[in-house]
Formats: sequence, structure tokens, C-alpha cells
Amino acid sequence: MAELAALCAWARDFLPAGVVADAAVDAVPITGDAGFRRYYRLDTRPPLIAVIAPPDRENNPAFVAKGLALGRAGVHVPAIHSVDFQRGFLLLEDLGDRLFLPLLDGDSVASLYDRAEGALARIQGVAPDPAVFPPYSEQLLRDEMQLFPDWFVTQLLGISLDGAERQLLADTFDRLLASARAQPQVVVHRDYHSRNLLAMDGGDVGVVDFQDGVVGPFSYDLVSLLKDCYIRWPAELVRRRALAFLRAAWPASGGETPADGQLLAWFDLMGLQRHIKVLGIFARLWLRDGKARYLDDLPLVMRYTLEVTQHYKDFAHFNQWFGERLMPVIVSQPWYRPWQQAGD
Repeated sequence: MAELAALCAWARDFLPAGVVADAAVDAVPITGDAGFRRYYRLDTRPPLIAVIAPPDRENNPAFVAKGLALGRAGVHVPAIHSVDFQRGFLLLEDLGDRLFLPLLDGDSVASLYDRAEGALARIQGVAPDPAVFPPYSEQLLRDEMQLFPDWFVTQLLGISLDGAERQLLADTFDRLLASARAQPQVVVHRDYHSRNLLAMDGGDVGVVDFQDGVVGPFSYDLVSLLKDCYIRWPAELVRRRALAFLRAAWPASGGETPADGQLLAWFDLMGLQRHIKVLGIFARLWLRDGKARYLDDLPLVMRYTLEVTQHYKDFAHFNQWFGERLMPVIVSQPWYRPWQQAGD
């Protein structure tokens, strides 16, 4: 409580022009992201968002630098009004609370995703300054996938892997790295989905949770959007939108646009890399951070994973291993529901 009181007093001293407040600023907690940041809506007029982002846990200078770069490119990220880097306090524009996720349905998906893809095109047009957006290196991609055996398989399911199984995973990861490396590299938000996008007045899209942005494969954010871990769309809709965006996003300097099959393979395998990672992340969010709500999303992430490994012959061994080694344990988990229907 003392820290929150300090945050409110600090915010009161650094209100931007045109914002008014009572003598004592009040703060209401709002749902945050999966990190260690805590968000509060202040009762200023108009309202602002105050954030406690522990500097030993969160890279606040990177958040500010990336936010400024995205904003200059026309991406509607929260304006940064003030920062205290030492205490980890931030005072931000309030983009409202109209997250895409509760607004999405069969009638709204086309218009909302048109808007989201327009914002994504602006993100991909940001200059890839390595001082602001580091490379999505092979080591980082591999470390992300390693969360799957470390947290999902070993810690959540309690399965000990032998040498042959670890080699199978290493071979799988190598194939996914090769696919990621073959794609054009652009600025990547890295968590571009319906819980990080807000519907703004006038058709604009608010974009949050961009602090982990990197330069990486051009299909990454698109697959995060279309194969969202919190909502599922029919395969034909995903295929049609993926191809249209990737064709348009192909760089003019990249020569002839690849065939549809290649574009879709990059898209699918990028999704496989992401969803393998997310299985580990959601397990860690429960086991390490006590955030149980992510367990309910595991079946949908499994569905995305297995639909790809069933379809591509290079991943048949992984798919067989998952079914024979992991599924007998998975089906006994309290969070499990048949993955074949997850998201329907």
C-alpha cells in the first residue's frame, strides 16, 4: 500500500498539461499482462494509467525506447507522460478498456482484424534500429522453445526425458529455427493478440505490451493474431487472411513472392515455434507465479501445436512422441479437455 500511495503522489506531481486531479489521486487496479507490471487507472480527468514496473524485473528503458519508436511510425501505443526509472513508476495515456477479445465474434472479426492487420503493417514498417529492437536470435528462439521441456513436460507433467527424447526435441527445434531464419526480418511486437489490442474511436487500434519487441520473422506477429491462444477461428479464414497479409507484406527488395505453399509453411511453422513456447510459458505462469487462469488455455495451444505436427511430415516423429509419451499424462490433468474441440 505504501508503494501505491507513493505512485499516486508521484503521478499527481507529474500530470501532463490539460489533465486535472483532486488533491489526492485515487487508483483502481486493472488487469495487467503476464509480467511483473501492475497497472492502475487514476481518477484524473481524463483518466491516466499509472504503472509499477519493478526495475529489477522489467526493462523500463527498453519499454520507453520501443514505445517512442512505434509511436513515431503511427502505431497507437500509450503516450508516455512521465517515468521514474529508479522506482519503476510510469505515467501513461489511458487507451480505454475495449480489448479486442470480448468484442470478437463472427460478425466483428473481419472489421477488427482488418484494423489489427493495418496496425501490424505499420509495426513492420518501423525502422529496425538494433539499438532499440534487438535481433530475434536463434539462441533466443531456442531458449523460448526450451521452456516446453523444462516447464510443461518436466515440471507440470512430471515426465523425465531421456537422451533420445531430448535429441528429438533438439531436431524439432532446429527445423523450426531454419524456417524462421529463411523469412524476411522485420520489427516484431512478439505478443500481438486479442488481449493486447484495443478498439479505439475512429477505427484506430491501441497496442500495448510491446516491451519485448525484436527484429524477427515477418510471419510471427500475424500467426500470434490469427492463431490466438485465447480465441480460435476456422482454418479457412486463417488461411485466407494469412496469405493475403503475407503476400502484401513481402518486401519489394525480396524478389518474386514465394508460392502460397511456402508462405503458409512459414506461417504454420512459426506458429508451431510460438505454441511450443507458450505451452512452457503457461505452465510456468501457474507453477512459478500462481496464475492458474492460463491452465485453461493449454488445450487450445495444444490443438494449434498438434494440428501442425500432424500436417507436416518433418514433424511426424514429434507428433507420435507427443501422443504416446505425453498424452497419457495430459488426459489426467484437472485442466484437460479434448484438444480436438478446444476453442470451438
